[in-house]
Order: sequence, then C-alpha cells, then structure tokens
Amino acid sequence: MITLNQVQLIRGSKRLLDNASLTIYPGHKVALVGANGCGKSSLLSLLLEQVTPDAGDMNLPKGWRIATVDQETPALSVSALDYVLDGDRHYRALETALVEAQTSGEGKAIAASHDAFEAYHGYQIPARAAELLNGLGFDQQAQGKAVKAFSGGWRMRLNLARALLVPSDLLLLDEPTNHLDLDTLIWLETWLKRYQGTLVLISHDRDFLDQVAEEVVHIEHQRLNHYKGNYSQFERQRAEHLAQQQAQFEKQQRQKAHMQAFVDRFRYKASKAKQAQSRLKALEKMQELAPLMAQNQFKIEFREPDALPNPLVQMDQVQGGYGDVTVLEQIKLNLVPGSRIGLLGRNGAGKSTLIKMLAGELTPMGGELFTNPALKIGYFAQHQLETLHPEQTPLQHLTLLAKEATEQQLRDYLGGFGFSGDKALEKVAPFSGGEKARLVLALLIWQRPNLLLLDEPTNHLDLELREALTLALQQFEGAMVVVSHDRHLLRATCSEFYLVDQGRVGNFEGDLEDYYRWLMQQNRSIEETNDAPSQSEQKKNRKRQEAELRQKLSPLRKKETALDKQMAKLQTRLAVIEETLAESRLYTDENKSELTQLLQERGDIQSSLEELEMDWLEIQEQIETIRSAAEEQ
Repeated sequence: MITLNQVQLIRGSKRLLDNASLTIYPGHKVALVGANGCGKSSLLSLLLEQVTPDAGDMNLPKGWRIATVDQETPALSVSALDYVLDGDRHYRALETALVEAQTSGEGKAIAASHDAFEAYHGYQIPARAAELLNGLGFDQQAQGKAVKAFSGGWRMRLNLARALLVPSDLLLLDEPTNHLDLDTLIWLETWLKRYQGTLVLISHDRDFLDQVAEEVVHIEHQRLNHYKGNYSQFERQRAEHLAQQQAQFEKQQRQKAHMQAFVDRFRYKASKAKQAQSRLKALEKMQELAPLMAQNQFKIEFREPDALPNPLVQMDQVQGGYGDVTVLEQIKLNLVPGSRIGLLGRNGAGKSTLIKMLAGELTPMGGELFTNPALKIGYFAQHQLETLHPEQTPLQHLTLLAKEATEQQLRDYLGGFGFSGDKALEKVAPFSGGEKARLVLALLIWQRPNLLLLDEPTNHLDLELREALTLALQQFEGAMVVVSHDRHLLRATCSEFYLVDQGRVGNFEGDLEDYYRWLMQQNRSIEETNDAPSQSEQKKNRKRQEAELRQKLSPLRKKETALDKQMAKLQTRLAVIEETLAESRLYTDENKSELTQLLQERGDIQSSLEELEMDWLEIQEQIETIRSAAEEQ
C-alpha cells in the first residue's frame, strides 16, 4: 500500500501540504479533488518520485510498476500504432532480442527468446494496442498515420493509449478526459472500471468520477481528507461536515464573546482578576475554527439579451461539408428562444460541422439557412482561445467590448470568473488553458447573446467553474446548442438531444443512458455482407453454417445469460448498499457495526462482480473465436 505520513510539500514559496497523511490500499480507485493550485498535480509528482517531501515520509511498495500519461508528444514520423507499442519498453526489448536471436541462428537463444516473448504475452500486445487505439477513436487507417500528422489533442490520446498498454500496478491520470469526446470517455470509463491495479485520478468531470472512483481524497487547508464513496457521496458528506463546522464555529464565537466580555469587565477588578486571567488564558488557547466560506468563488450570470426574436435560426434541407466532401445533408432545424439542444454522435460524425454552420464559420453547400436580423451569437470553441491577445490583460480585453462601463464595473464582473485583484491586470500570455477558457467565456457572456453555440465548453475548466457555468446556463433565456463530453452539464442544461449520425441530424428519443445503450449496440453489431447469395446452393450452405454456429454457441449463450442475471442481481444489491452508505446516520458510533457490515458486503460484492465479469469476458472471447472461425470458412 501507499502511505504518506506527516508529509510537508513546498513548491516555490507556497506550502501545498503540511502534516498531511494518507493511506491508499492496493487495487483501490482514488480521486484527487480540490481547488486549483491546491497541489493535486504536485501530489502525483510526489507519487512518481519526481519530487521529494520537504518533511515527513512517503512509502511506495517496492517493485511496483507505475504508469502515467506523458505531457509531451514529439512530432515523429513513426505510425500511431508503433508509437504506442514503443511505450512498452520491455516489449520492444524482448522483440529486439528475439530478432537478434533469429539472426544469429543459435537454437538455444531463439528458444529462450521465444519463451520470454511468449511469457510476456508479446504476440498479443500489438492486437491490444490496436484495440486501445480503436477505443480512443483511431480507426485502422488512422493507426497507420504518422504521429506528426495528428493535432495536439489527438497526440494526447496516443500518450493515454501508451499509459494504458503498459502493465502497471499503479496508474496515475491527470485530467485524462480533457481531449476526449463523449464516446471515447465512456469507453475509457469502462476500461478503468476493469483495471486491476491501483488508480489515482484527477478529473473535473463529476459523472466520470462518480463512475470510476471508489474513494475521494480532498486537498484542503494543506491536508489530505479521505472520504469513502464516489464524488457525489463525497459532496454530501462534506456538506454535512461543513454545516457541523459552521454550527461549531458559531457556538465558539458566542463562547469567545462571552468570555471576552467577562475579561473586559473584570480584568482590572482585584476581586475578579484571577477569574478574568483564567478566562483570558482559555480564550488564547481556544482553537480557532474556520467559518464556512462560500465554496464557489465563481459567479456567472447571463445578462438579459437585447432581443429574443422568434425564430432565431431555421435550417431546411441544408447540406454541409468541406470542399467537395459532404459531411451532413438534409438538415432541418428550428431554433427558438428556449431551445436547449445537446448534440450527440460519434467522433467525426459532424457535430462541430453543424456548430460551425450555425456560427457562420462554414457556408452551407446547399439548402436554406435563415438567420434573424436580430440574431446575436455567442460561440465558444477551443480554437477561440488562440484569438486572445497574449500581451493584453483580461481588463484590456473586456474594455474593448465595454467602453461605456467603468473600470470598477468591469473588474467586479471579471472577479466572478476568477480574475480578481491583480489577476485582472496580468498579461494573458502565461495563462493556463483553463484561465484562457474562463476569459473567453467572460467576453462571450458580456455581449448578451441570444444564441449560444458551445463546442466542448468545459475543457480545462475545474469543477467549481463547471458548476457555476451549469447554473448560469439553466437561467439563460435564449437558445442553446451544446457539444460536450460533460454528462452532468448536458443532463442539467439540455431539454432535448439530437443525434448526428451517418450524415443526418435527427431528434434522439431518449436520454444519455439511452445514448450509452445505443453506442454499445453499435459497437457490438456485426457488419453483414452486402453480397446476397445468388444461387440456391449458397443459401443452403449458409443456413447449414448458421445452424452449426447456433449449436456451438448455444451452451455459451446459456452461460452468458446466467452470468448476466447474477451480475444484475449483485449490481442491484450494490446500488442499495451505495445509497445506504450515503446516509449520514451510518457515520455515528452507535451505527458503527452496521457501517462495517455494509462495507464488508460491498467489498465482497465488488470482488464477486469482478470474477463474474472476467468469466463473462472469457465467454465473449470464446464466442468471438467461434464466430471468427465460422466467418473464415
């Protein structure tokens, strides 16, 4: 297990951790959360032994293999697949040794190299790498492209694939979802749930944390505060703790005021001096409790649009694409005030193409596009971060848009986006991606749009700003079209979803859970041949083969059904336990035995589920093997 004992960590002049202690057990999945700059990434660096504690001790199990995502990707000419395989240095070393042995022609060396390669499952690793890349959005053609042909976001996906490929006992992930779309995020979520090692994760996606994390470590006041459960359960527990802390603070303040009044009244009166001195000492020794502070420093509020015409935008049989390539066709869309649309669809299906047409950045290839003369668009996309002037300050950027406002009004407004005090006067050049995104949002909102077009607006934003943006969008009076992998944002702000798929845009009847099921169905569907048999003999052979295949698969299908039922039963019970564990009453002394029993039962169920899932996966492999053999005949 990983232990931190009374650790102190100082970076520059800032003390990040002080007398901080923590224990992480093998196989546990832990989320690190806390305000920006509190030391989350520095704690990962500590676990990677890139930095050492300034005081205290940190112990990692000896021989543990640690995997993490590289932050830099050189512009290499090697293929994406080879780049990912290069990340497994032991595999490459075994591969090289095998080639050298075969070149030498020495039988013993060849046999030994083959044995070592086989023991490391070397023959399966290229297939695993290809599977990882496919899950992260790289089709077979993209896997053969040179690394230098990909943009920064896609290169980060390659680094993520490298980290997932390498066998590891400890996996450290710092914001792995920033460059993912919803489809790949769901795939990563599923992969991490099946990961057998210890996971320490930093993310600002609350739904992602809810699905993956089993424990939360909150960094606050230079301490590591440990909570059982996922992120939502952590929020509830912490809210209760803060409420109790506030009540204790108020009680303490009353006690201090009473004692201070006694001291002030009697400290110079001889008959009461001793009692007054006693109370004064008690007052000095009384531990100062922190009052409950406003937890979210960000305050976002959309100002009322100058006009809300109806309709804002109409599309009729619109086609869109690039050059001679048509991406979308027959688009029919009507945006009116109050429209709150979330766009769903696979990566590359055309979601951003539709957003760009609505924003006027892409001219339709055909059809009719009507925009109201009073239309005022607020368009947010990641490439707009590059439109900021590096040498200008946030205040200067806003002043160009709001020459009629006073400097104090502008500074108050920027303060709601985290640019308080001197931060509003700093140049944009050294700003982080999150700070630039905040500024672009602030400039967009100031202009009072009546149509919001948001393409992945939460990338690089922390949890507090995401929550502030979500609350603000709920109050927005105009129309809104959103592309996002943040399911909490989509669920909380969108009233309808449109699916972009196979060149069409249509209403999606369902919610995000239905979309997840749709994705799974698409992933599992088997492509059918387009060549229909033309002769009766071919039909007869096909029917015979299908009957043989069904006969071979029948016992496996029965086992699969039984496992599905067992897992469903355990998952239902697990959901009940998780809901019970979220109740504050359990964390009192009188309910300690019930809490212990529930935690034990949860652990047993999770272990059983893991075993059942492995059995289920093994059956799936057998089914796929039989199917593949049948297709080759």
